[in-house]
Amino acid sequence: MLPLTLLMALVLSSLSSSPVHAAKVTERSKQKLAAEAARSAAQEKLQSLRRDIGRTETARSHAADALATSEAAISSANRTLRELALEQSGTEARLQALASQQQQLRTTIELQQTRLANMLREQQSNGDEDRLKLILSGDNPSRIYRDLQLLAYVSQAQARLIDELRANLQSVQENQAETQSAKDDLDEIVGEAREQKIVLEREKGRHAKLLSQLSGKLTSQRKEVGNIERDEQRLARLVDDLSKLIEEQQKAEQAERARQKKLAEERLQKEQALQAERSKSKIDKRAPEPGQAKAKPAPAAGSAPLTPLTNELSPEDGPADGAFAALRGKLRLPVKGTVSDRFGSKRSDGPAWKGVFIRVAEGTEIKAVAKGKVVFADWLRGFGNLLILDHGNQYITIYGNNQAVLKHVGDVVKAGDAIASAGISGGNEQSGLYFEMRHQGRAFDPLEWVTLK
Repeated sequence: MLPLTLLMALVLSSLSSSPVHAAKVTERSKQKLAAEAARSAAQEKLQSLRRDIGRTETARSHAADALATSEAAISSANRTLRELALEQSGTEARLQALASQQQQLRTTIELQQTRLANMLREQQSNGDEDRLKLILSGDNPSRIYRDLQLLAYVSQAQARLIDELRANLQSVQENQAETQSAKDDLDEIVGEAREQKIVLEREKGRHAKLLSQLSGKLTSQRKEVGNIERDEQRLARLVDDLSKLIEEQQKAEQAERARQKKLAEERLQKEQALQAERSKSKIDKRAPEPGQAKAKPAPAAGSAPLTPLTNELSPEDGPADGAFAALRGKLRLPVKGTVSDRFGSKRSDGPAWKGVFIRVAEGTEIKAVAKGKVVFADWLRGFGNLLILDHGNQYITIYGNNQAVLKHVGDVVKAGDAIASAGISGGNEQSGLYFEMRHQGRAFDPLEWVTLK
């Protein structure tokens, strides 16, 4: 047995050992880089698409173009700030859970230390010669054996307690390392948020200055029928091109699913053939007894019905075809406000509205009307910061004139998720949301699909 002082010294040295600090390159940074890399391919396609649309323009001096960079930067800064706020909330909750866990571990360790100290003191008071005394006592052998067994149980209990104490001390160190990592993440988030706020304030000031300088030009250009028609044509071309991209992607996914299904079926057939061969080999080796009926041969490879295998996307991966059409009359508007312009109504000096304009205060959250996937999140002349959701079966919803788009291309959203914030981007005079719904590229009245209750 180790003496009490030596054992307690070992325990105290374990407690005082320094935790392993997380590397400065945090796990959050790695995840962030991976997510950005995954988005880059889709973003590049859409940027190329937007540039192609821009190159076909005949009017190159539209005042809204001067606002494009500033409004896109404001949208990006607002989106990043929102993402950082969500990350900060999650990290703070994680830190609280780790602190609670550490307190529980320390309480357990204190109890275990107290128990161990009591056991060691009791052993010292009895002396370390107990076993030798019992053996040489000349007492009843049965009683000596029983007492020796009891001492062995006590020693085992001490060993178990020491092992548990060491395990808990290791847990404390791991907890401290994880806590340090979470604190590093939080410091990184706070630093990024501070930088983004500076960026946002600078861009807002720049935007306000530009808007003041271009105010008269924007007003006159907004009244030109040709500009409005070109804006609508631009959006229509974007929708057509997006529809082609979506169709190509769906075909590629279907082809991949078919390939995976074929591979799975081939594997299953090979396994069945191998199993049949093994069964046949066993039957051939086993001779039938006299009068015993012959064993039925194993089914030939491929004769058994195949279990249907599918590799369909789960509902969480994206919108399901046909699901959106069933929502007619059940949808909610993306935001509560005043519908100032309705689908089909004539503009005072231009073509009819293809969607609705809902007046709300700048910064008001815009929500997805249904589950869908973000297929466009960028600035477009005439519509400012624009977000488009694909709901499957060639149904899309369009959210324009936003202060900020809060989602990235490829993100899957649920009905009611915040996807943007209302604004006046794109040269609008009124703060609010421009909302369109389209099927197979054709716009239809959103108010026929929503309930206003």
